[in-house]
Order: sequence, then structure tokens, then C-alpha cells
Amino acid sequence: MGLILFPGDGDDSSPDVSWSYSGFAAFRRRLAETEGAVISEMLGFGGERSWSEVATALEPLLDHPDDGGDDLSPAECAAMLARLEAVTDEWARADGDHLLQEHIEDARRLTDVLRLCIEKDVPLAFL
Repeated sequence: MGLILFPGDGDDSSPDVSWSYSGFAAFRRRLAETEGAVISEMLGFGGERSWSEVATALEPLLDHPDDGGDDLSPAECAAMLARLEAVTDEWARADGDHLLQEHIEDARRLTDVLRLCIEKDVPLAFL
């Protein structure tokens, strides 16, 4: 069991990106660290630091519950896309381990999904 992010367009053939819950936690932890946040210090993750203290366009993804929660709007997808692409490029220039390579591939799949959400003007859905 895990988490799937996909365009909320009702088209089962649309691309998606999926993780185990632990895999998504690791991906989100790396994204947060890249954005200057330690996930365990953040509200909702055992800490007391507010997400408003972290200047990142990725906040809607970083602060989204694994289960439930609202879909992310096409506008939120558009705001996140450029930053996620920049982070992915940064990661790709780093000399990383196998897990970093997995995160790069996941981030690239997620950018494809975000791009489709923007093009079709549909939300990013979580399942």
C-alpha cells in the first residue's frame, strides 16, 4: 500500500507517480532539506516550526497529509513546477547515491504529472 499522485482528470491512462509511504516520506524529507527545513521540526511532523517560516513554492506538497487532505489546484501545481524542476536539476548535478537517483526519477515523474495538471487545468489528486 502506498500513495499515488495523479491528474484529477478522470483519465486512467494519465501518468502518475507512486511511492510506498516510507518512500514518499524519504522523498519529502530530501525535498524539505533542500528547501532548508528539517521535516521532523515542522508542525504536523512532530515539531513546532511553522511552514510559513520556510520560503518555498513546494509547501503545498511538503505540508500535505499522506492520507486525505485536499487535492492541489492547478495554480498550486504551476507554482510548484518551476521549483521542483530546479531542485531536480540541482540533485542531478550532485554526486549521489542510489536513493538520490530514485528521488531524481520520482521528481521527474512528478513534474510530468504537474505539467499535465496545468495543461488540462485539473487538480493534482492524492490516493
